[in-house]
Order: sequence, then structure tokens, then C-alpha cells
Amino acid sequence: MMAYCGTYCGVCEWKEKMGCGGCKANAGDMFWGECDKAKCCIEKGFEHCGQCPEMPCDKLKLLFGDPEHGDRGARLRNLQNWNNGNFVYEKLGNAAQEKAKEL
Repeated sequence: MMAYCGTYCGVCEWKEKMGCGGCKANAGDMFWGECDKAKCCIEKGFEHCGQCPEMPCDKLKLLFGDPEHGDRGARLRNLQNWNNGNFVYEKLGNAAQEKAKEL
């Protein structure tokens, strides 16, 4: 189960906590609001952002570099792999998870 942005939803904590089916199941209308990355892919007819010639766009750069939700490039690598037919998923480790380990 992969998200448009490169997130592998199978390991996402919100899948269980919120019963989230992911952005593809919800057409980008998430429990936290509308996902602009998902809506963009839907409008352009892409299965994921890796198919877009503009990747990585400003929307993805903001997401990947976010101090709380950034992932040190894991989603970008997932998108590049998926675009090349390699559906191996890299588990995301965001900055908040790393900070929690330090405490």
C-alpha cells in the first residue's frame, strides 16, 4: 500500500490508530485534511509522484524537508525506485522519531 508521495502506508501508525485507508483509498481527502500531493497526482493521472517529470516539485521538497515529518530522502528514493519498477519500500524515519530516540 503506497501513497502518492512515496510513503509506504503498511507501516504507518495512523493506519491502525485512525483506520486510515491511505490517500489513494480516500482520493486525497485524509483524516487530517486534503493532501495537495495526492490531489495533484489524481489531476495529472499519475499512480505516484515519481511518474511526474517535475519530481521533486516544490510540494515534495517542502514535505521531505519538514522538520517534523521529513524523512532524509526515504520517500524520494521510494518514488525513484517505483518509477523504475522496483517496488521495494524503504521505511520512513522522520526527525520526530529520531528526536524521541535521543530522550
